[in-house]
Amino acid sequence: MSKNPKYRTIIFYKDYFQKFFIKQQDKVKDKIIWTLELLEELPRIPDTYLKHIENTDGLYEIRIQFGRNIFRIFCFFDEGRLVVLANAFQKKTQKTPKKEIEKALKIKAEYEKEKK
Repeated sequence: MSKNPKYRTIIFYKDYFQKFFIKQQDKVKDKIIWTLELLEELPRIPDTYLKHIENTDGLYEIRIQFGRNIFRIFCFFDEGRLVVLANAFQKKTQKTPKKEIEKALKIKAEYEKEKK
């Protein structure tokens, strides 16, 4: 257990992220966990690891690179300190596929609707 204060708490919404996570190799899982811990513990997260998706209302991507493989986990904030993980995928092209962004936005809308 780390001694660092937590600046954020990460939660999983339904099983969108877990479905992706369980399919990954152990070393990839380790890198994902390391990156998520970074998000919780750093006061300011570098763009290398977390980037706002342009033209969206509060959708972010957590960026993970392992060797030549690039992974993205979509997330959004709830009450500022809570990071809600949505869907994730392995990135194979330069641009993030639009269908993945649309899926993440649907998940975010679903989360917000259920919260009311």
